[in-house]
Amino acid sequence: MAATIWYEKDADLSVFNGKKVAILGYGSQGHAHALNLRDSGVDVVVGLRPTSKSVEFAKEQGLEVKSVPEAVAEADVVMILLPDQYQAKVYKEDVEPNLKPGAALAFAHGFNIHYGYIKPSADHPVFMVAPKGPGHIVRREYAAGRGVPVVVAVEQDPDGKTWDLCLAYAKALGALRAGAIKTTFTEETETDLFGEQDVLMGGINHLCDMGFDVLTEAGYQPEIAYFEVFHELKMLVDLANEGGLNKARWSCSDTAQYGDYTSTVINEETKKRMEYQLKRIQDGSFAKEFMDDQAAGAPKFKKLQEEFSHPHLETVGPKLRAMFSWNNGPVKDADEAESFTGKIARAQVQ
Repeated sequence: MAATIWYEKDADLSVFNGKKVAILGYGSQGHAHALNLRDSGVDVVVGLRPTSKSVEFAKEQGLEVKSVPEAVAEADVVMILLPDQYQAKVYKEDVEPNLKPGAALAFAHGFNIHYGYIKPSADHPVFMVAPKGPGHIVRREYAAGRGVPVVVAVEQDPDGKTWDLCLAYAKALGALRAGAIKTTFTEETETDLFGEQDVLMGGINHLCDMGFDVLTEAGYQPEIAYFEVFHELKMLVDLANEGGLNKARWSCSDTAQYGDYTSTVINEETKKRMEYQLKRIQDGSFAKEFMDDQAAGAPKFKKLQEEFSHPHLETVGPKLRAMFSWNNGPVKDADEAESFTGKIARAQVQ
């Protein structure tokens, strides 16, 4: 079955006439949503803790900033753009008691709705607009007259108008310049977690570091190992992004292609482990483990962060990255490389 995809002509910004949108959080996605909607003519207020460092960033951009309860109380649409582990607490304490009757709740990820950590009453429309890219790209593409694709979903539609509101929000974000694909909160949440755990983060990160270990333990130079298992990854991903897996393969040598086709590293056993991880996502086991750990002060998360914060290939990574002219500026370790969005991500309302 073909996917349902909406574009600019399918949405009407007049849906926001007389309405106010509260953006909760001013991190990577928060700043992009607030600025793009504002520049699309939507009345926007940013909800933050008064002590949040993000207050200054938002005000510098000419945005109206209020406390979370104040922002929620005057909003017709409340977009919650906080880290997953903080959303339920903020919702219970600051959002739910101040939410206007019939006001819509919006999310950029389905985690808290899908797993039941947030349960809005039936009179509130609930929808999702989830950009398929980080916030700074969402903002950059909007400013350039383009857009980042989104996936969109409606969980509660009490007045029959929630899809109109959802698509209008996506249009104001600039996303319908690229397209919005219809999904559900369940599908978005489960596929997003699976992609992160088994391919994008838990897959590639570990595969590269393990490949580095295999080569260096076999006596090869760390610098050569780094180039072969990590540096060239970006080039391959760029080619795949342009033309899919086939372009990435055809752009490499016949020798590389043959090795790709005959490799037994990623095999049926890997698939079985992926299927196991997917079941843990589907039955809520992963979500419970993560949220329980966060509620306890994140001891396991912090231990894992420390354990994996020094990947072996980074013993030569900073030196080698400095060799390339496109890596501008002084070389910094990962924990020193604080971008603007990195700083404000931790200054969000919690």
